[in-house]
Amino acid sequence: MTPTNLAPTGAAVVSVAVILATGLGAQQREFVYVSSITGTTAGGRALTTIADQTSQALENLGQTLRERGLDLQHVAVVNVFLKDARHFQDMNTVYRRFFPNDPPTRATAEADLPDPDALIQLSAIAVRGKKEVIAPAGMASPSLPYSWGIKVGNTLFLSGMTSRAPDTYEPVLGDVPTQTRRIFGNMGLVLKAAGMDFKDLTTCRVFLDDARRFGAMNQAYAEFVPAEDPPARATVRAGLMNPGFDVELQCVAEPSAGRKVVMAEGQQRSRAPLSPAISTGNRLYLSGMLGSGPDVAAQTRTTLDNLLGTLQAAGMDFSHVVDSWVYVTDMRQWEAVKRVLDEVLPAGGHQPTVVGTPLMGANFLVEIQMVAER
Repeated sequence: MTPTNLAPTGAAVVSVAVILATGLGAQQREFVYVSSITGTTAGGRALTTIADQTSQALENLGQTLRERGLDLQHVAVVNVFLKDARHFQDMNTVYRRFFPNDPPTRATAEADLPDPDALIQLSAIAVRGKKEVIAPAGMASPSLPYSWGIKVGNTLFLSGMTSRAPDTYEPVLGDVPTQTRRIFGNMGLVLKAAGMDFKDLTTCRVFLDDARRFGAMNQAYAEFVPAEDPPARATVRAGLMNPGFDVELQCVAEPSAGRKVVMAEGQQRSRAPLSPAISTGNRLYLSGMLGSGPDVAAQTRTTLDNLLGTLQAAGMDFSHVVDSWVYVTDMRQWEAVKRVLDEVLPAGGHQPTVVGTPLMGANFLVEIQMVAER
């Protein structure tokens, strides 16, 4: 999270939204980003159960991908946001039917959703290249429908990881540092099986159940990431699916000889173990950034200013952004955030993933994280 204005986003909430990259057409890119998919209606009928909404949301995802010449078998990453964590098991029962073999990596968290009728919201990354499932020897297969890692070309997508014994998949409970270290231990096994290491991590999302544990998490986190060029990162408070877990980490790794930290002119490094942005050449991973101001609109503008400064330091601008996540502390303020995004970001650009989550500081109202490509 780095204290540091998104362009027209169309509807405030859409059932199906696909990233449309400018420059290179989306069909020519390696990854296709799909955001904020819900499934609240079918055939003009309102869907009110988690099973029906999960099924329809996944049908909508499949339809969106087919319009891009892909299908569900091309999905490498899914982020599931549930309005109520108690729906987790029923969601999984339906989800398994859509991904019976070699499922994509996944992270699931409880959050507020822009659509008041939605019980579930999905974002996904589909890939045009060959997928390789990474299943480390001696590491128990997840009993839930996800893979530990999916490697596509030079990029490794890791599932959201919680503190589990690698050989049994049983929870390893303890304080936040203990859980964070166990997560990195498991992550290290997946990275090694993919021919990578912690130094190759480019971006992470941290879901923390209590913001008061932020410092303790950072202390353990810093033991594993490279001190000179730690991955970009966003940390938000979100409910996890097991009450015994306090932290979940979801990361991406991409080895690159041209890896470097990118900072806007005059930007200061965070005291937390993260970089403002990591460049791997043609791809730029930006940390979740924050802004200042008396209200959410002002904070959104300054956040976008900070993101633009970082993009420009890498020779890019908002037209290069292919994926963005907007975390809003109070979903009732999303419309005010969206008005600024529509004003600042290029017309016809991508749709962001939008979720309601508390942030790591009491005065922050919005945080935005991006990925850009040349």
